[in-house]
Amino acid sequence: DPFQKVSPFTAAEHFISDYFCPNTGGVESHIYHLASCLMKLGHKVIVVTHTYGERRGVVFLRNGIKVYYLPFLVFHEQCSLPTFFVTLPAARFILIREKVNLVHGHSVKFMLHAKMLGIHTVFTDHSLFGFSDLASISGNKMLQFSLVNCDLVICVSHTSKENTVLRAKLPASRVYVIPNALNPDYFKPAPVKHNSITIIVAGRMVYRKGVDLLASVLPMVCSRYDCVDFIIAGDGPKRILLEETRERHSLQERLRLIGNVPHNRMGQVSMLCVICIVPCVNFAGGYLNISLHIVSTNVGGIPEVLPSDLITLAEPSIQGIVDALDSAIQRYWANSLPDPMEVHTRIRQMYSWSDVAERTEHVYFDALKRIDFRYLQNGYLFGIIMYVVAIVEIGILKLLSVVSPIYQ
Repeated sequence: DPFQKVSPFTAAEHFISDYFCPNTGGVESHIYHLASCLMKLGHKVIVVTHTYGERRGVVFLRNGIKVYYLPFLVFHEQCSLPTFFVTLPAARFILIREKVNLVHGHSVKFMLHAKMLGIHTVFTDHSLFGFSDLASISGNKMLQFSLVNCDLVICVSHTSKENTVLRAKLPASRVYVIPNALNPDYFKPAPVKHNSITIIVAGRMVYRKGVDLLASVLPMVCSRYDCVDFIIAGDGPKRILLEETRERHSLQERLRLIGNVPHNRMGQVSMLCVICIVPCVNFAGGYLNISLHIVSTNVGGIPEVLPSDLITLAEPSIQGIVDALDSAIQRYWANSLPDPMEVHTRIRQMYSWSDVAERTEHVYFDALKRIDFRYLQNGYLFGIIMYVVAIVEIGILKLLSVVSPIYQ
């Protein structure tokens, strides 16, 4: 068996995600730093994603990560078209060639293929979804279908865990909570206090990140405070809404849209600012800028990220965010905000990628011990469909073993 050539205690992990370098974002940063730390622990790590512009084929990153940029069809916001049997030949080729014994998916691609090849799987869920609208129902069914035989699942907050357990109908004992982290060296506080206030917003310009709320908040805050400016980092389909807001209210000198910023340069931008807004309407849990005071909507897993004295929580509404910003600005002028250097030191001790990697490693070892199939857990009809899919996959694998034998 080619998959047993790698010791389970020096596992070869295979990360699957639609989001990875050179794209920027929380998922991309999570995979990059986690993979780097796992390699330091002695693991072999391979990443598979879709092509990004001219970046295609096999690429080695500077930290030694091997990345396969495959020609998957992208149809919406860097998400590739969901397929089942079409990606099986590529999955088989890569998983056998790299002697992978565990697939860690940040998207559901390759998860079913890995189980058919006898490879253990772990899935990380970064998102929160509802249960009532058509898109959420379809997505939840797809997740349930894809994770039916996933060994273990990781969520980034307890709120995210509850959401995933309900959506995918998983036993809670199979879902672990491991929060995100960040590189504290990228986010150092400014050495001196600023005479004016610059507020930063960083993230993907999409609805769930609260861009619609932000477009209404910006002109209200600017009209109240002449000394407050904004820097907005990130890109996405909702960027046009912020550009229209800037033009409509003549905020060209006070509202700067700087586009995507690499994570290792984000600290340089943060040093120009004193407050960070997180206006999300949906947030599973993740990392926040640790050198600034945070003003955030009280949704999802955000309250789990920072202690209450380091964050100002707001209702997810226009007036709620404006009131929270008012409070933070007044506290800044009154010198009643926590000292940025002390905050940086506290959070540096709370979050680190090395800790995340060690906790993830324990999940891997637990996953490698599991041998079970749960096709009938969610009902006989669902189970029969899964058995049909499994039979088709096995048939394709038998055909591929004739065309391209494993020993080759």
